[in-house]
Amino acid sequence: MDCNNFYASCERVFNPSLNGRPVVVLSNNDGCVIARSNEAKALGIPMGAPAYQIKELVEKHGIAVFSSNYTLYGDMSARVMSILSSLAPDIEVYSIDEAFVNLDGVKDYQSLGTTIVNKVYKGTGIPVSLGIAPTRTLAKMANKFAKKYPAYKRVCCIDTDDKREKALRLFSIGDVWGIGRRQAAKLEKEGVKTAYDFTQLPGSWVRKYMTVVGERTWKELRGIPCISENITPRKQICTSRSFGQMIDCIEQMDEAVSTFAATCAKKLREQKGYAVSLHVFIITNRFREDLPQYWKSVSVNLPVPTDDTLEIVHYALSGLRSIFRTGYQYKKAGVIITEITYNVQHNLFDTVDRGKRERLMNAIDSINGKHGHSVKLAVQGQGNGCKLKQEQLSKHYTTNLGEIIEINCRE
Repeated sequence: MDCNNFYASCERVFNPSLNGRPVVVLSNNDGCVIARSNEAKALGIPMGAPAYQIKELVEKHGIAVFSSNYTLYGDMSARVMSILSSLAPDIEVYSIDEAFVNLDGVKDYQSLGTTIVNKVYKGTGIPVSLGIAPTRTLAKMANKFAKKYPAYKRVCCIDTDDKREKALRLFSIGDVWGIGRRQAAKLEKEGVKTAYDFTQLPGSWVRKYMTVVGERTWKELRGIPCISENITPRKQICTSRSFGQMIDCIEQMDEAVSTFAATCAKKLREQKGYAVSLHVFIITNRFREDLPQYWKSVSVNLPVPTDDTLEIVHYALSGLRSIFRTGYQYKKAGVIITEITYNVQHNLFDTVDRGKRERLMNAIDSINGKHGHSVKLAVQGQGNGCKLKQEQLSKHYTTNLGEIIEINCRE
């Protein structure tokens, strides 16, 4: 299940005047286009286009432009997934606007699919499309057909070999989930234009030239499930951001870097990993040729692998202090957990009470899970150090009582 043009659809739910009008949503700091309505796509606006490059189109066609409202999008996503989980036996949330649904034991796929798309739309106002097939890769393919062809009424079911072969013949190899640009280019040199062509290649060739990952995709397209919900944990974790206004003082940079490090620590705990080392970087604005330029990074090895926010923030700030230089206007900073382990070898001279720290982290995660980011370190400040540029931000209709939608009813 995939939400159609999710960010743009969220903006339309509370502003019906946007229906039928081209809508685009911009990335952090209003930098580039990250979401487009179908009307905006029809005007030729590409994904990733810098905001300044589409100004003429915006004015000419009356395009509605919005800053990213992640609070609104996150809440609307939770509502969509809540309705989905009440209708389907088992779901796995794959991203903010996408989920895989296990339909084992369901007899009438089409009926359940129709129920899901109708009830999600009725309950949230978000249009969704559903692709049903024996494997995840085929389900992603069916979802694209459901979006592209209105006759499917947003539900496409590939439940026979004949339907599978027909879909494969119509599907470009470059659009297959799991096939990157380089792989697509390599396959096209071998005469592979469609997903069907790919399935006709010998399995030995696929494994030799596309590794085990490519072989899994090949098998999935042939109707053999081999991609499970046990997604391989990330080998690195990065949190970085460009600042809405450039930073020139260490106090503001402390706030930003400590916040990035705390986010990395939270992600580590979610995948039950421990940081062995981390990397801190700071960058000036390379597009400002009138300003002095500086780029520096540093790697820090941790004495004991940890997922503790206090420790990770401490070492990130230590690294920052070693590379920060005054006299520069910094545009971006970030923290990368560069090595992750799942087995901890404790240090004989370690003085940290790790059992107590683990209970503290569990308590913080529990509170923040229920009430947002309500508990954080003092060094993170109030978030002003890395405040985003959001000049066209819509209201937080569903999470802020002061911005709740108002309806004027007249008899």
